[in-house]
Amino acid sequence: MLDALLDSWDRNNRILVNLLGAISQDAMDIRAAADSPSIAEMFSHMHYVRLVFVAEDASDLSVNVPTAEQPGDEWAAERDRDRLTGMLNESARVVRAAVADRLSAGRAMDVHYDHPILFLQHMIWHEGYHHGQIKLALKLAGRPIANAAAGPISWRVWMNKTGP
Repeated sequence: MLDALLDSWDRNNRILVNLLGAISQDAMDIRAAADSPSIAEMFSHMHYVRLVFVAEDASDLSVNVPTAEQPGDEWAAERDRDRLTGMLNESARVVRAAVADRLSAGRAMDVHYDHPILFLQHMIWHEGYHHGQIKLALKLAGRPIANAAAGPISWRVWMNKTGP
């Protein structure tokens, strides 16, 4: 069961990174509304949230959370998609390790969540929420990702079997 849970997290991150790769560099400042975060800011926020919750809920793990003084703070408008990809992949590894550690040790999370699986589900739900916001912002700006392009980078990642 643990392998399937962690695979769902890995797939979630792959979908997020795939979405980032489908967005052109000149679209990173698009917002759904004037007071909404930009696409770049939402990706930075997701990376930040991952690290903050691990730092709070698996405090024994060493996690470097970005601050306002460092590049990559919560709402930083990081526009470099390669850098963002690296940040997302790294924070995904941190979340994965925290969940695997807590589950294998039979330990609860420190502050939030009744169970490590609830933490993982919250991360997936949170990122799905922002995934939708990003696609809506693109659509409102007249730059939607067509369903034919979105399917292979999102739904197929969830649905395709990887084994026998």
